[in-house]
Amino acid sequence: MYNRSGKEFKNLEEQIEILEFKGLIISNYEFAKEVLLRENYFFLNGYRHLFMKSENNKRFIDGTTFEELYSLFLFDRQFRNVIFKNLLIIENNVKSVISYQLSLKYGYKENDYLKEKNFTRDPEKSRQVNDLLKKMKRQVRSNANQHAATMHYVSNYGYIPLWVLVKVLSFGIVGELFSILKREDQEIIANMYNMDPDELINNLPILSNYRNLCAHEDIVFENKTQRVIEDTIYHQLLKINKMDGEYIYGKNDLFALIILIKQMLKDVEFKDMVIEIDRLLDNLAYNLKTIPLSKVLDRMGFPENWEDIQNIKKRVE
Repeated sequence: MYNRSGKEFKNLEEQIEILEFKGLIISNYEFAKEVLLRENYFFLNGYRHLFMKSENNKRFIDGTTFEELYSLFLFDRQFRNVIFKNLLIIENNVKSVISYQLSLKYGYKENDYLKEKNFTRDPEKSRQVNDLLKKMKRQVRSNANQHAATMHYVSNYGYIPLWVLVKVLSFGIVGELFSILKREDQEIIANMYNMDPDELINNLPILSNYRNLCAHEDIVFENKTQRVIEDTIYHQLLKINKMDGEYIYGKNDLFALIILIKQMLKDVEFKDMVIEIDRLLDNLAYNLKTIPLSKVLDRMGFPENWEDIQNIKKRVE
């Protein structure tokens, strides 16, 4: 009999016993053991919530199978991969735009572009400026002899240009770098995405957070962020419902990320992403038996007409 007490190690047979005790139907024990061994019980079990009878009743909905649970796990992995590759495109683009603007204006050697006077003079941000410049200078020193590109420039020219340095800076550091730029530099960069600087300052950490979630194979489809994005034309034109004056979807959920990606990718790239996501959702719908796809979409923050976002122009006159 399954003993619910304790969090000690459980072998594969005991893991299966726990799942069956909670009402999950397992018809192929060898397949289930193979999946649990390869994927990790803890991670797979993280997808159980949508299949529970209620928040208080922690048993699986009658008829829920191991294959359904695993299908949601696989969907999130495949979805995560689609999101990740597009976030990498955005990350590279943001790094390129920022490095171009700063190199153009302040010079291409680290002794030029890392001068304190090139950044905001806001006294409330002076410590942040000093701390970030120290971080970047440490990156220059530590990467000088570790990466092919940085080694090439150091050995041949004696410096590392910013367009090379950004390749070894994290997306998080680059987002912080944008937040301490002079306002005029922020405006030039943010204008590339039809955003105002404060909007981009808020959005870059959201993109960085999802990028890291994807890189570490965390659960993404139901992730909620602490930051919320501003109301956009997409919320309005998709006619997303409101509750207490706030949009119920697209603020701090996965659809909010889709909105940010829409704003920052080229149209053709975004449409390709939508096609991939739609295909994954169709496949998931086919594999779900005890819950409707709409339940998954709701947890993701996706409105039923989410695909229509690809047809909305980025700038509405």
